[in-house]
Amino acid sequence: MAGFETTRLPARPDVVAPDGSDVRVLLQLAGGSMAHFELGPRQTSTAVTHRRAEEIWLVLSGRGEMWRRQGDREEVVSLEPGVCLTIPQGTHFQFRSLGETPLAAVGVTMPPWPGEGEASIVHGPWSPSVPSDSLTITP
Repeated sequence: MAGFETTRLPARPDVVAPDGSDVRVLLQLAGGSMAHFELGPRQTSTAVTHRRAEEIWLVLSGRGEMWRRQGDREEVVSLEPGVCLTIPQGTHFQFRSLGETPLAAVGVTMPPWPGEGEASIVHGPWSPSVPSDSLTITP
């Protein structure tokens, strides 16, 4: 059994995600981890897919759009505070901030983020405006 943990949102990002967004690491248990993701005003992430992990996001602030594709199914969802969405394993996704303020979300990753090699760059609908990791491009 895991012990109790408590944390606060870090003032500065801990890492840059493979998609180019700033990440503030929160807490983790055996079944999942939680992080705060932020994309600057009018920025577009790099489109990626996860090999094993899946996520649930809750948008906290800002506004934007999220593109998701699974096989032949594809959609773009408007993002604003209160919108909650899933990113199932293997889904291709990309997001962008459309406003004058950063787009921020809390995400739960299941299982906990495995680390390097989990994400691969894919082709998305928009040109990314943030640098991404040197990842392999997957069709």
